[in-house]
Amino acid sequence: MKVIVDVAIIPLGVGLSLSKYVAECEKIFKAAGLKSTLHANGTNIEGEWDEVFNAIKKCHEHLHQMGVPRISTNVRIGTRTDREQTMEEKIKSVEEKIS
Repeated sequence: MKVIVDVAIIPLGVGLSLSKYVAECEKIFKAAGLKSTLHANGTNIEGEWDEVFNAIKKCHEHLHQMGVPRISTNVRIGTRTDREQTMEEKIKSVEEKIS
């Protein structure tokens, strides 16, 4: 099943700057062949359900191996059965209504 996920993986107990951990997760998403878009408060990921959630699991495992003691992750999941839809299509649909 195709899924579009909005995920915020938040390392805890590692100081104020989280960018190096975010970058590591972005590398994992890319290596998994997933389509992802980084935004100010997380990442949108598009792909097959199992592949997306396996990549999120790998992020947790990798960050823990880097010494992160705790991770809090927020996930929003979108699926649809009537047709396939990309992240770009969803954004374009809203932008067309703004003009």
